[in-house]
Amino acid sequence: MTDAFDPASLSQSWLKPSKPRPIVTFGAGSIVGDAHFPAYRKGGFPISGLYDPDQAKARKLAETWGVTAFRSVEEAAAVKDAIFDLATPPGRHAEVLKALPDGAVALIQKPMGNYLGEATEILEICRAKKLKAAVNFQLRFAPMMLALKDAIAKGWLGEVVDFDALLALDTPWQLWEFLLKAPRVEIAMHSIHYLDLIRQLLGDPLGVHAKTLGHPNHKVAQTRTSAILDYGDTVRCGLSINHDHKFGRRYQACEFRICGTEGAAYVKLGLNLDYPRGEPDILEIHPKGGSDWVTVPLAGEWFPDAFVGRMANVQRFASGEDAELVSSVEDAWHTMALVEAAYRSSAAPATPLAAKP
Repeated sequence: MTDAFDPASLSQSWLKPSKPRPIVTFGAGSIVGDAHFPAYRKGGFPISGLYDPDQAKARKLAETWGVTAFRSVEEAAAVKDAIFDLATPPGRHAEVLKALPDGAVALIQKPMGNYLGEATEILEICRAKKLKAAVNFQLRFAPMMLALKDAIAKGWLGEVVDFDALLALDTPWQLWEFLLKAPRVEIAMHSIHYLDLIRQLLGDPLGVHAKTLGHPNHKVAQTRTSAILDYGDTVRCGLSINHDHKFGRRYQACEFRICGTEGAAYVKLGLNLDYPRGEPDILEIHPKGGSDWVTVPLAGEWFPDAFVGRMANVQRFASGEDAELVSSVEDAWHTMALVEAAYRSSAAPATPLAAKP
């Protein structure tokens, strides 16, 4: 560590592959046009084409981006030396993975199945077929999160002892039709990003106390969650998530507060505020030995830059340029185990109050 904190010294991006492979995407949902393809074009990654069982939908998106709309899973899976990008609903991941050639490289949309049992099936498929597969936990690659991780690694916060996630916002769930009737929504599809990031920064917790529930004004299964991750007697970690704060922007929030023994960090995740337009992300650090907060100038935003970094790591691992495949299926399974534990906790009875003597 140098004597003075230099925010410009923090890493915010992932190295690009020297010879990127063509990308074949399965799925033509909004996330592909809003994040995947813009990111891949920005990163200079060639897009071979896409497949979706809704052929009209696939052709429309393919025409917009000037790529091929494949007619079948088999045709898409036959593209030589491709990176297979699964932007499919969690229940469809396994069948697509089974259709890929042995030894293929794949990036799987989160979550890794609807339940831990499906995640285990996906893991077993990847092992049996020797797939080089990762899960698209792209929040780890957002410029603000790469910088935060770097600051922690360089000791600017000391030992992390507190992690608070606070969300009070109005999320437009109607943008994802398949979620409107899904049995698991908030933790499995949204807060899973935060749980995965926390695992990267703090490691696996001993356990979790959680309650997730819906709201009387709509029928989405869960949109509100409170959770405490148990890291023993030193680290406190809590999440307060409310996607039904529909009372104007003034008191809405989407932020993390990370405190260490010698410094602290504040992160604003701007994308989720007025999604999908969003607001600028913010990272501020009160560094070890400092007397005030320092704003870290960010070199990009969560969308699309995190998707650029996520794909860059997959591409570089495939070519041998990166030694580690971040969020590999082996690691991502543990994030799914944490999600499963949170749902089990939510379904279990709370500790009852003592009866009146």
